[in-house]
Amino acid sequence: MNLCLDESFKAVDFSTEKLPAREFENCNFINCNFAGTNLQGFNFAECSFEGCDLSNALTSGTIFREAEFTDCKMLGLRLDLCDPFLLSFRFSKCQLNFSSFYRLKLKGTRFSGCNLQQLDLSEADLKNAIFDTCDLSGAIFSNTNLEAADLSTSHGFSIDPEKNRIQKAVFSSTNVSGLLDKYHIDIK
Repeated sequence: MNLCLDESFKAVDFSTEKLPAREFENCNFINCNFAGTNLQGFNFAECSFEGCDLSNALTSGTIFREAEFTDCKMLGLRLDLCDPFLLSFRFSKCQLNFSSFYRLKLKGTRFSGCNLQQLDLSEADLKNAIFDTCDLSGAIFSNTNLEAADLSTSHGFSIDPEKNRIQKAVFSSTNVSGLLDKYHIDIK
């Protein structure tokens, strides 16, 4: 079978069991284990992942279109290696620590209640992105486009305004100090 359409997979360990197809459309993956799994060249269109572990999965050429991740563990995931054509995600309550979005075009992407520590966002286009109540401690922002992005409820970030595009981005009075870290000043 080369295409799975409108199917649900529950508590399947894909790290030991072979995926039943190369293409998945409108499928749901619930509490599945993809940790370390080779997902290279697989296609996930309009699929949802809930409570799944995708840590260190191999994603070179993987297609994610309108993929939704909820309560997923995605440590060390190289999403920057995915097929960039029509790439789109939504993340809610996910752990994306030590993952990479290097150079990805993710305009309008929503991150809600996510742990994004040490996440590489270098050269990513996150215009209009929403970071709702996210921990961005140690996240790497270098030549990142954050124009009109909303970081007002997030914390832990350190963003150099001279090395990133932040025009019309939204911050709060409690987290704006993350824009001044490079000056080593004490804000009270």
